[in-house]
Amino acid sequence: MTAEQAATTNGTGTESMTSKTPASFSRRGLLRAFAATTVVAAPTYANAFGLIRGAGNIRRVRMFSGRSGETMDAIYWIDGKYVPEVLDQVKVFMRDWRVDQTHDMAPQTIDIIAASHALLDTTEPFQLLSGYRTPQTNAMLRRHSKGVAAHSLHMDGEAADLRLRSRTVHQIYEAAWSCQAGGVGKYIHSDFVHMDCGPVRTWHG
Repeated sequence: MTAEQAATTNGTGTESMTSKTPASFSRRGLLRAFAATTVVAAPTYANAFGLIRGAGNIRRVRMFSGRSGETMDAIYWIDGKYVPEVLDQVKVFMRDWRVDQTHDMAPQTIDIIAASHALLDTTEPFQLLSGYRTPQTNAMLRRHSKGVAAHSLHMDGEAADLRLRSRTVHQIYEAAWSCQAGGVGKYIHSDFVHMDCGPVRTWHG
């Protein structure tokens, strides 16, 4: 079992290992994060799938991939509903670039990414290092790093590894952890933060 699967903070500043017991998913932290950055009027995009101007209460995800050279800046949730067409775009953007395979990405993970970005108060998009991974890619990475979980949530489309040039790893970690909506791993030496929608837990890599 790796840190990604089971590490948690025990309240003393050190890490302890726990079993992967499913936790009830609480959206309180996410709702607080989004409430702090509520957008009153939605911006109008040429490809906004017919969403009307001034529709209120939106969620937006901003990322770029240095691997593919692609950029994503899209409203994926509006007035209490996810936009299926945008989630399809997210799926393609967060594909396993090594083998060009896609997988549905959990909307809850996108919520964590968007809420963390909003709390960091920056216009710089997240740099996506890893989104979906096929089992083959995960096995290859595991052979090169002990920090890669055998049953990584990346393979379920529930995790992302991200960084920002304008914010430190600690700042990104604190923003994601404040959402209390899933797992958050801090990788200082590799300069990224892991976010997933699994059980609420934290670890340092």
